[in-house]
Amino acid sequence: MKRKLDQKGEPDSTAKPEKTEATTSKQPAEEPSFSDLGLDTRLLQAVAAQNFKKPTLVQYKTIPLALDGQDVITKARCGSGKTMVYVLSILSTVLKRKATDSTAYTSALILVPTRELADQVFKVIEKFSAFCAKDVQAVVLKDKVSDAVSRSLLSTSPDIVISTPSTAWRNADSSALSLDKLSCLVLDEADLLLSYGYNEEIESISKCVPKGVQIIMMSATLTGDMDLLQGMFGRKQSLLDLEEPETEGEGVSQFVVKCGEDEKFLLAYVIFKIQLIKGRCIIFVNDIDRAYRLKLFLEQFYIRSCCLNAELPVNSRIHVIEEFNRGVYEILIAADEKNEMLGDDEDTQGAEEESKKKRRKSGDGKDQESQNPKKKRRASRKDQEYGMSRGIDFKNVSAVINFDFPTSASSYSHRIGRTARAGRNGMALSFYVPEELYRKHIPTTIETAERDEKVLARVIRQQSKLGKEVKPYHFQKEQVEAFRYRMNDALRAVTKVAVRAARTRELRQELLKSEKLKRYFEENPAELAHLRHDSELRTAKRQDHLRHIPEYLLPREGKEALTSNEIGNVSFKKAGKLRGNKRGRPHGRVGKPGRKGDPLKTFKARRKTT
Repeated sequence: MKRKLDQKGEPDSTAKPEKTEATTSKQPAEEPSFSDLGLDTRLLQAVAAQNFKKPTLVQYKTIPLALDGQDVITKARCGSGKTMVYVLSILSTVLKRKATDSTAYTSALILVPTRELADQVFKVIEKFSAFCAKDVQAVVLKDKVSDAVSRSLLSTSPDIVISTPSTAWRNADSSALSLDKLSCLVLDEADLLLSYGYNEEIESISKCVPKGVQIIMMSATLTGDMDLLQGMFGRKQSLLDLEEPETEGEGVSQFVVKCGEDEKFLLAYVIFKIQLIKGRCIIFVNDIDRAYRLKLFLEQFYIRSCCLNAELPVNSRIHVIEEFNRGVYEILIAADEKNEMLGDDEDTQGAEEESKKKRRKSGDGKDQESQNPKKKRRASRKDQEYGMSRGIDFKNVSAVINFDFPTSASSYSHRIGRTARAGRNGMALSFYVPEELYRKHIPTTIETAERDEKVLARVIRQQSKLGKEVKPYHFQKEQVEAFRYRMNDALRAVTKVAVRAARTRELRQELLKSEKLKRYFEENPAELAHLRHDSELRTAKRQDHLRHIPEYLLPREGKEALTSNEIGNVSFKKAGKLRGNKRGRPHGRVGKPGRKGDPLKTFKARRKTT
């Protein structure tokens, strides 16, 4: 390496070495590490303990800006590590302040759209503050606790407060939460905060925070709401639109199946009974009744699943997610009722306006929704504080099945984003009903299916812009049709009365678990692991003959004969021979062990002679 010479012709020790080709070519080759981001050493210990090797693109680009006190808006896909960005930044700032000033006050407020996400963020903070827990205090404000409890939590002036905007503003307005010395305000899933009707609360909070407070906004999508949020705080933040580079073979393999409304249940039965999909799977449906109908239908074949929907208590929902992430059960049926609110599709907005007009015509001619906008906003928020397709961190999901096709392309993107996270592979399989098959089977119909083809066209255009392909997938009809009579038997047992009873029974059970046992579980956290949510509801009559698959229904060629095309690198089980039990017999044989032959195959009828 050459060095500059001074006036005497000797090497100058103060001069910086010139960059040669070797040094310039080596610099980009070095991969960034968490130690390069300027984080506190105790945080680096926690990061290493969580087995994070290197920061993602959004973490490497955003954390230095956040530590420098700059306002930032970051757009990055689901699963890219956005939560870690502001959590590590806030913790590092708090620890740096505590080194010189031990005064207790709230310096960071994190606003999230849902209660589930608030608890999720709190657990992330707990993990990364494991080596500095005595120096950092964080609390979650919940809306279903008394004011006295909230005041007690805030009396110690915690460093970090996590809450929904409505709960945060209620406590700030009552002086229980002090924002006088706030230095950082985070809006996670920022675009959803306004979609969920938090406009007034966020605007009120913006007027109470000190001037110059750092604003950090995180979102998976950029909408017009982001500009509105910036306007509330009176200044423009720098925008980071980051897309993680995907290596070859990573990401979501997307497939769509054209089918009738009743065929959805038939395919679900075949997929899960014969185990064409392995690993954890999330099934999205478009309303709560639909979720329980599918759960009861699968119960007919002794296939266990659990439901997650907005009417379950918050504690139960959180516990369901935790148990699913731990692998306690593998099939989660999610009722994503408000998925259309997550998109900004023109078609969706037009359909909403048309439905409003119909409602006005059917009434007394008055627009009742406009008479009390505050009441409407509160009712809308009550339904929407629960969101399944965004925010919630589901781990190691192998496949997502859109049993009911989403009502917008944006919602589709958020749903399939539940799989293929953290560099893993995943699969998204979507059922859609063509226009000619809509309402051909009334017992299994759903109104949202009317627009499946239109939304699918938008999805295909959206994914093609991202360089993704949505491939059609075909099941061998002649093989699948053999299972139809068993599907019909199960559907006949799952009546509207059974669905209503199942919904009521599970709600009653979950309320009991959530309220009466809450204190017991707080004192005995180990016992919480024995609480199951995939228990059988048994409100529909069980039919024992549906428990196993008769051997004669299975294709001789094995499972691969049920599908007509090679799928490639997705989470389907590998083709091969059917597994047998210890005696070498295939699973699902009809009759008792040791019984010779199949009665349906050996039965011979004789013609009556006259």
